[in-house]
Amino acid sequence: MAGPAYNTIASGQGLKPRLRVTVSVINDLSTDQRVARSCDVLTELGYEVLLVGRKQRSSQPLAPRAYACKRMKLLFEQGPQFYFFFNLRLFFVLLFRKADLLLANDLDTLGPNYLVSKLKGIPLIYDSHEIFCEVPELQANPAKKKIWERLEERIVPKLTYAITVNESIAAYFREKYNVPFIAVRNIPDYRKPDHLKSRKDLSLPEDRKIIILQGAGINVQRGAEELVEAFRYLDRRYLLLIIGSGDVIAQLKEQVQRFELTHQVLFIDKMPARELRQYTLNADLGVTIDKDTNLNYHFSLPNKVFDYIHAGIPVLASRLPEIERLVTHYNIGTFIENHEPEHIASQIEAFLNSEAYTQCRNNTQQAALQNNWPQEKQKLITLFNEVRHL
Repeated sequence: MAGPAYNTIASGQGLKPRLRVTVSVINDLSTDQRVARSCDVLTELGYEVLLVGRKQRSSQPLAPRAYACKRMKLLFEQGPQFYFFFNLRLFFVLLFRKADLLLANDLDTLGPNYLVSKLKGIPLIYDSHEIFCEVPELQANPAKKKIWERLEERIVPKLTYAITVNESIAAYFREKYNVPFIAVRNIPDYRKPDHLKSRKDLSLPEDRKIIILQGAGINVQRGAEELVEAFRYLDRRYLLLIIGSGDVIAQLKEQVQRFELTHQVLFIDKMPARELRQYTLNADLGVTIDKDTNLNYHFSLPNKVFDYIHAGIPVLASRLPEIERLVTHYNIGTFIENHEPEHIASQIEAFLNSEAYTQCRNNTQQAALQNNWPQEKQKLITLFNEVRHL
């Protein structure tokens, strides 16, 4: 664990202890921008922050942060045993660490946070990054889905403070549980890189159109399989760059071999956001083509959409409500009408070679100005200050 030591802050009556908050999430902390932004806001407000996650065998060292981090090592990395031991370890970390506030990210950390908040009488904020019970992985396993649904139904209606990633999902939870969820969108806190790397610096071709698909959740039903196959119908002027992780990466690599697309599809492992942005800034088109197969994807508004906007590249998207509203309002991209690979290929080629592309690229500047983290984080500041003054 590394981070700032416990200290005090000045007040009108002298020095008083800083309030302490424990933030928990089930991932390895390395690429979760949303959680990092929440921790940064808490730190700015004077809280002493401990962020708790897990350490995997593939985890990279964490970059220095303004708050403390603890990554728990577990014997299991997936399956029921992993969830059991993660939640057990998290319960004891929360129980024995002094804290004035708990922040639980997603349903898979909510159980221990709720129990400890009740045992110790301290407030809890719940941040739901998605409609957890509607993810495709659970749709294929009704027994597992029922377990998570029961947990959600028992705890969420009893919460006082809750946030989520967009207004559509907030409205869904408000209607279902009568809890005042607040929408705080996943808009990264962009800063201009000290040094903008060129394509040559990144070993990327300088004479090709680069289409980028990025994210830590390149999973089933997100259109990645069809996107890769679409490159069978595009010539070598076009390169697909896939950066990140997810449960279909192995399948995508197999497709590339099977369709002989090794010169048209490039894979790069997940990386810290500041490094990823260098690649995004050098791309021509950003892709987000989740399928409308479940409520979670239907209402999604992924981080990468804002990554593309702030990198100044237009978006190729599927017509999901939150994404379509944003892309249409600012005229910053185009859409696919279905997930047939030939159709995706034709949309990529037509758009990249159209006059509309240049206009959409210019429009990303205005979209970035009006959709930024300094404005969006005011909702978090208001909430954290409300809880602080209880």
